[in-house]
Order: sequence, then C-alpha cells, then structure tokens
Amino acid sequence: MEILTQSEMSALPDFGHRLRQLRWFRRTFASCVKTLDKRYGLESTVNEEMLAKVFVDWVETIEQKKRLANVDRADFIKFSGGLMLRELIKADPAAVRLPVHAKDDLPETIAFWPEGFLYTNFCISAVSVVHLQELGEPLHLSDYVDDLRTWWSFRENTHEMPAYAIAFLDRFLGVEPNWTMPDLPEARAAMLEAAAGERLLADDEEE
Repeated sequence: MEILTQSEMSALPDFGHRLRQLRWFRRTFASCVKTLDKRYGLESTVNEEMLAKVFVDWVETIEQKKRLANVDRADFIKFSGGLMLRELIKADPAAVRLPVHAKDDLPETIAFWPEGFLYTNFCISAVSVVHLQELGEPLHLSDYVDDLRTWWSFRENTHEMPAYAIAFLDRFLGVEPNWTMPDLPEARAAMLEAAAGERLLADDEEE
C-alpha cells in the first residue's frame, strides 16, 4: 500500500492534536481523497454530515479512554487509528468510483473495496505521522496490507461487526490483533504488558 498522504500530514506540526479538531479532520480527509483520486484516477464524493458524525463519535470514545495513553502511548496511537477506521467503515461517508480504464498499477485491493482502501489509507497515514512525531519512530506495515485474501475477510467481517476494523488495522501495522474484544483497549496485549510492568515497579518501590 502506498501511503500517499503521509508526507502532507507530516508537514503539520502537532498533527495528533490538530486531528482532534473537526476542521483539520475534514481538511486532512479531503486531502487524502484528492491525492488518491489523482494517483489512481478515482472519482470520490464525501457526505460531509456523515463525516462529521464519524469525527464526533471517534473523539468521544478517545476522550473516554485517553487515560490509557499514559500506560502505553505507542499502542494507544494504534488503537486510536483503529477506532477511526471503525467509525469510517460503520458510517461509510464516501462513495468511490473506479476509473473506466484503470491504470496498470491500480492495486487489486482498491478494485476490490475502494471505500475500504480510502479509509484504511487515511487511518494508516494518520497513525504513522502521529507515531513518528510523538515517539520519533517510523512504523512498518505488514505484508497483510496488500494481501487480497486478508481484504476479503476484512470487508466481510467489518460489515458484520465494525469493531473488527481495529483488529485488522493492528494486523496491517504488525501488531497482534485482539479478535475477541477488539474495541476494548484494556484487553490489548501491549496495554496488559505495560500495566503489569507498572504494577511490578510499584511493588518494587514499596519493598
């Protein structure tokens, strides 16, 4: 997957906080749509009211769970991206038309699920930029992100249960997914490990 909008997002300082403002969220999503349309000859339209609802639902959930950012910041960034993908897939605010004469290098994942590709590309770009800006570490995608068989399962399972979007984004980012409770951040492996480490440290200090 080409992460085409990552460089544009990186140009914005403090991107993680900007993205939690509706005008920046809309502007960044519009930029992603425009970039993908130009690169692959797509024709996309976005329902702005539905996109605004995506934003509100996403921010509300992030606010409820933001204390976990202090437990494992890197994992919380990934989880936040998964939540965003969940809301985008659930609301489905975009409609993407494929070109009549597709380019030879059109990824098969776009042809299979163009809206899903748009949402996933946007979320991976955002997660990558926030992770790099806040932690100074680049993210590396797994091979699953370009595997059509994975995308078949991705589309089918998220249409039945949108929360699976969180688990699939984890898989694309090379993180072990929690398929049982994907939208419960407290049950994520990294969060459990970090919390256990904090308890051990606290026990050592008390002794």
